[in-house]
Amino acid sequence: MRLFSPDLFRNFGIGFAFGAVMLAVGNAGTWGGELAPAAQAAESHEAPVPAGDFLIAPEGR
Repeated sequence: MRLFSPDLFRNFGIGFAFGAVMLAVGNAGTWGGELAPAAQAAESHEAPVPAGDFLIAPEGR
């Protein structure tokens, strides 16, 4: 009996194919819809404007 016989590779291949089919069947229901919901932009925020009373002007102007 050899460690890496062709039967071992064939069984791994069959198991891999069977597992891939099982994953595809299990996830088939989720493939029909959208991948992600539509993005919605956030409302832009306006920065508060300081009142003219607090404006500091340079001296000499």
